[in-house]
Amino acid sequence: MNLPDAFDGLNATAFTVLGQPVIWSDMAGNLLGLAALALGWRRSLWTWPAQLASGLVLVAAYASAQLSGGVGKQLLVITVAVWGWRQWRHGSRSAGDGHIAVRFATARERLLLLTGAAGGTLAVGGLFTAWPQLSWNPWPDAYIFVGTLVAMIAQARGLVEFWLAWLLVDLVGVPLALHSGLTFSALVYLVYFVLVLWGLRDWWLRSRAPRPVLEGTSA
Repeated sequence: MNLPDAFDGLNATAFTVLGQPVIWSDMAGNLLGLAALALGWRRSLWTWPAQLASGLVLVAAYASAQLSGGVGKQLLVITVAVWGWRQWRHGSRSAGDGHIAVRFATARERLLLLTGAAGGTLAVGGLFTAWPQLSWNPWPDAYIFVGTLVAMIAQARGLVEFWLAWLLVDLVGVPLALHSGLTFSALVYLVYFVLVLWGLRDWWLRSRAPRPVLEGTSA
């Protein structure tokens, strides 16, 4: 089997759920996304390679289907994943347990995230509307796409608001996937929702816990 045939195979049907076909790329990409979210909850550096792998799978699937809009979106997600990995690996905010330290965003950071989310959704939604081939459902797709990027940026900075951004994405993602007939994606979004609530609680509590004092430093 050559490489193009392997990529085409990603768009083949793996199984059906409630009469709806589930393709291999959709299943693999979503499962890797779930793994990335669970690893993010654990504050593991491996959350970023998982997100990168998810993006690569979907890039291959979109490319084989000649969906340039999907390829472009996933390439941007991959770029943010690489940046997030560097932030967590080389960042200066490390907790005493060797993982990324988490905190709530400052008022300025929240304003920047909200402004970026609103402006980005308007810009991307306008782009998708002007070029319908990029998205079959421009505004909800723009909201989910920009919301995902905002969540990843907040995660890279170790902000508790990362989980709130994911929560807002899920509130649109679940009904949109059901309406689109993407039953498997909708089920995955429901699992996302549970993981988000669990992760939000964990990061919230960690952000309120006293920071350990390193040996040789003053309290």
